[in-house]
Amino acid sequence: MEQTLISPAPVGRENRIQILDSLRGMALLGILMMNIPFFAKAFQLHYNLDILGEYSGPNYWCWSAVNGLFEGTMRAIFSMLFGAGAILLLDRMEKKPVEGITPADIYYRRLIWLLIFGLINAYIFLWPGDILYTYAITGLFLFPFRKLSAAKLALFGAAFMLFATIQATSKIRKPGKIREKGERAMMAEKQHKKLTESQKAEKEEWVSFQDNHSRAHFKTKIAEANKDMQKGYFDIQSDLSNINKYIETKDFYTELFFDALAFFLIGMALFKTGFLSGQRSLQEYAAVALFAYGMGLPLSYWIGSTAIHHHFDPSLTWQEFKVSPYHLKRLLMAMGHVSFILVLYKFRIAGFILKLLSNVGQMAFTNYLMQSLICTFIFYGYGLALFGKLERYQLYEVVAAVWIFQIVFSAIWLQFFRFGPFEWLWRSLTYWKRQPFLKESGTV
Repeated sequence: MEQTLISPAPVGRENRIQILDSLRGMALLGILMMNIPFFAKAFQLHYNLDILGEYSGPNYWCWSAVNGLFEGTMRAIFSMLFGAGAILLLDRMEKKPVEGITPADIYYRRLIWLLIFGLINAYIFLWPGDILYTYAITGLFLFPFRKLSAAKLALFGAAFMLFATIQATSKIRKPGKIREKGERAMMAEKQHKKLTESQKAEKEEWVSFQDNHSRAHFKTKIAEANKDMQKGYFDIQSDLSNINKYIETKDFYTELFFDALAFFLIGMALFKTGFLSGQRSLQEYAAVALFAYGMGLPLSYWIGSTAIHHHFDPSLTWQEFKVSPYHLKRLLMAMGHVSFILVLYKFRIAGFILKLLSNVGQMAFTNYLMQSLICTFIFYGYGLALFGKLERYQLYEVVAAVWIFQIVFSAIWLQFFRFGPFEWLWRSLTYWKRQPFLKESGTV
């Protein structure tokens, strides 16, 4: 099996699905790198090095590596694979329909249950960074796109990414406008000019912005979060419910919807071309990796160095970018990572690692929810209560431990069971019928 997985020759359908699982496993493990700061610390500390002056030492280098190489990219890869998975499911259902159930029935049932699991992850497992809710609602829009050619899917994906970029640009430029108007009003005041009501409001907004983005304010909020997250389950649930409501309403419509939809459609296009399933040549994957990294790494460095130069002041940092480069950077880095893995796959390198990743990917739904359960237990007050107590670099020691556990757990579990436990439950609920769970002894 391992030699088949890494063969550079044209691969069969079963093995192409296995490489999809390897990519999914990589993305699933990688997502924890980005989520762990939110599990373990006040959200203000996730990106901002200035609050604690983390401009040197292991915390700085850890921030540089994680944000420079992976920020936003694992979610982008996961989204592309979600789009590819939609094509796989619908194609299989339309070729081999289940009696009395249409492909649309199965597809929309799965999404409805995914939405419910997302709500459980957010409000019961207490992970406000849940992505299942976003995927479920956005996935409802994919069904009409399933028959389009790869070129048209790519065109729609690019259009929706443009919408997402417009939204992001509007958001990042707002602090600069607040600063500009506020400083203009303060300058007029210094010149002893009578301020209009509009100018007074602009001045007050700028003063409030400065107060809310000061180190002292951030440290006060962080201290409050550290105290709140040491409480019991129901107190934490009450505190986080407001964050969940914000993310699943305003944040969803102003940031997440077009972002997810764009990458879903790009993933569908890449799958239809055979790119994600390992059907293209080694030379193509190498060329895409070189191009994507060649463009993405300098862009990522530019974004990070600009933020550091301006001490993470959003009223200065983002004004150097006429258009938000965030989604372009994510796309380039995601394509670089995917192409790199596919080069290994085609080049007969790291076959054992790819097999381990494929186990994790086959159980991606279970492993994603498991990360919520493990990390909330480690960091929240009703568990080990380590929230706010570890250095930034120490969080990635926790990540490594969770990775090892999930890799070993997935490999052992799939020796005996057909699906991960949550995959089995999701499938059974979708079909309204208990699905086979144990592997037969001959297949173990």
